[in-house]
Amino acid sequence: MKKFHFYAVMSRMKYIDRWSLMKNTRTENLSEHTLDVAMIAHALCIINNKCFGGNADPERAAVIALFHDCTEIITGDLPTPIKYSSKTLRRAYADIESEAADQLLSTLPDYMQEDMEEILSPADYTDEYTLRLVKAADKLSALIKCIEEMQMGNNEFRKAKEESEKYLLRLDLPEVTVFMRDFLPSYSLSLDEQNIAL
Repeated sequence: MKKFHFYAVMSRMKYIDRWSLMKNTRTENLSEHTLDVAMIAHALCIINNKCFGGNADPERAAVIALFHDCTEIITGDLPTPIKYSSKTLRRAYADIESEAADQLLSTLPDYMQEDMEEILSPADYTDEYTLRLVKAADKLSALIKCIEEMQMGNNEFRKAKEESEKYLLRLDLPEVTVFMRDFLPSYSLSLDEQNIAL
């Protein structure tokens, strides 16, 4: 009987470190990042629906977010400044990611491949606005990492924080504005200041 390796390979996200060119006070792995992005994408969709009368699908956004960087298991985490430094590199990396997604899909049984292709290649199957919210959640997660590092006195992340904030403002998404207003300030507080009764 054939064995399928997809989920065992997915479990290796915890071995992929992010921010590899930066001095980190605490290393963040891909599993942690994808969980954060999934929760934030879910929240952005709820904000879209409840505050702006939208019809975003929070669960679909969360699932797409869980797998949005899974090709990095094969490719590694190419730092953003390098990945987007030229059109040539952007195109080449997109091709590499596409091939990595195909490799990952091949580790699934036939009866699962179509459903998972819709998640690993969501641009072909998901409305553009939901994908914009997932991308915004990805950048919010990066901003939160920058905030946490700066809270620890690590100014290495100052420029990345500024760039993340600029990017998020350029998105002009009201859901992002609400999340940043209502939730982002808490990331700068201690547990005691967050007033959680444990």
